Amino acid sequence: MAALWLFTVTILCCFPKLPLYIQAMPPPNPIKCNSSTNICTLQNSYAVWGDRKECQVVQNSIIYPTNEEELRLAVANANKKRLKVKVVTKFSHTIPKLACPSNNNNNNSSLIISTERYDSIIDVDVENLSVTADAGVGLRAMIDRVAAFGLSLVASPYWEGVSVGGMISTGAHGSSWWGKGGSMHDHVIGMRLIVPAKQSQGYAQVVEVKGQDPLLRAAKVSLGVLGVISKVTLSLERGFKRSVTYNFTNDDDFEHEFMDLAKRHEFADIQWYPSRHTVVYRNDDRVPINTPGDGVNDFLGFQQNSVLVSQSLRATERSFENSKSVKGKCILASSFVGYKKTTANGLKNNNLIFTNYPVIGHQSKIQTSGSCLYSSPTRKDLTCPWDPRIKGLFFFETTSIIPAHKFPDFIRDIKTLLDLNPENFCGVDMYNGFLFRFVKSSDAYLGQSEDSIVVDFNYYRSDDPKTPRLNEDVWEEVEQIAFFKYGGKPHWGKNRKVAFLGVDKKFGNNFNKFIEAKNLLDPQKMFSTEWSDEILFGSNNKFGDGCALEGECICSEDRHCNPVDGYFCRPGLVYDQARVCRYSIGIYH
Repeated sequence: MAALWLFTVTILCCFPKLPLYIQAMPPPNPIKCNSSTNICTLQNSYAVWGDRKECQVVQNSIIYPTNEEELRLAVANANKKRLKVKVVTKFSHTIPKLACPSNNNNNNSSLIISTERYDSIIDVDVENLSVTADAGVGLRAMIDRVAAFGLSLVASPYWEGVSVGGMISTGAHGSSWWGKGGSMHDHVIGMRLIVPAKQSQGYAQVVEVKGQDPLLRAAKVSLGVLGVISKVTLSLERGFKRSVTYNFTNDDDFEHEFMDLAKRHEFADIQWYPSRHTVVYRNDDRVPINTPGDGVNDFLGFQQNSVLVSQSLRATERSFENSKSVKGKCILASSFVGYKKTTANGLKNNNLIFTNYPVIGHQSKIQTSGSCLYSSPTRKDLTCPWDPRIKGLFFFETTSIIPAHKFPDFIRDIKTLLDLNPENFCGVDMYNGFLFRFVKSSDAYLGQSEDSIVVDFNYYRSDDPKTPRLNEDVWEEVEQIAFFKYGGKPHWGKNRKVAFLGVDKKFGNNFNKFIEAKNLLDPQKMFSTEWSDEILFGSNNKFGDGCALEGECICSEDRHCNPVDGYFCRPGLVYDQARVCRYSIGIYH
């Protein structure tokens, strides 16, 4: 899930007529069914896929198993009927269409398995320092259960609104080069998968993989195409606390300092606000369990927001886009970054407010956050700021994983692009700037083959797919620099479609080994669809008018942009092999 934030202290008075919801707003269910048509629509948490097209199945093609045997029977029945099978979680935060069934006019050709109710078992093995959980178990539930035994998960994504099966499937991660590293899959020591089988075996079987089994290297990051994850076993450590300090400083030389930061601090990361020429070093280390402090990480971007505030912020950003006002965005970016510094970006001492550094708290309260997931007993107008029902924030999320030795050159290129006009980067600084996290080399076939930096940034997405964005060319060039000039690998659960172009070649022989495992476990391709194939075997084959605006293609003709509105396909300004949609009429003000 993206790290994002738009600070909510301004502009309420400017939009007095915006509607205000007066009901509790927990996140919406990703499955919505129409009782009159018997058709169900599958959505992600933003209610919009990359291509903005819906995923649909008939209502009786969705099942909710509650235990492993029901899960096995579901796969067996689908195998017997030769159905396509996809799994959806109750959170559904994956941006690519990995959970979508086949795009077939016959809605009876697919089966959707929801793990929403498959979440009862969290088995903590204190002696062997491990935990085994059902695939549908939420991350927060597992963390709290483990903590009750005085133990800790060492790694986790920053956003806790994920399930165990979902975060493993897509390579979710935190930040660390220490120990086993910051990626969740590198702490997996065993898994149970449901895969198709022969009739004599009941059409489906449970396959257990653990230890040095090569199949575990495939299953740890599987995108849901090997089988249905039933249970996951993760390694644990004795409970500990963390001490966190954010150091706001100048960005002059951070591309040379990142390596030292990662070596000195176990859970380090870096935020970069380029238009402000500011970097924030996260000095984050474990401390003994008896160290005083009861701090929490309540990251600003994941806190509950007033519906009115979220709508107002979106309306303001849209007005800046329509008027091409980079200066307007820069004014807000400056205020937002200043507020983050004042509030330590959501860190709180003693579970109350931020008062001073360091913030010290239990691992279970520091490693992840997501308070907007939980409805407030006193406020009925609060929700996650991107909740699709309120028409609040709407954004793209680009995440490229770049080998550490290439990272300094990547930053130098971005700084060169920045120097041409620093104000062009204010739009990303209104969110969370660039977030850089550290992931260690992994033995997972679809993991990282060397120590790497995860580059994550969010930016405005238009309500209309044919409407270009302010600084459209800048973010397309940054995207192409990351993925193509420096060979960045995509985060499997994020990104626009162009990020996956040529991805199979970037993983080399490990990709071939993954496909071999896939063919072994699912020879009939029950779990593969055109959507998952687009991710695994990315190809630039959709060249419709305006296709570059949504990242469906890289432009090669003006019509792939929006020439009517003055956007034409042009070379990059720093990376001349890039092809971007640039506004060529008038001047931004």
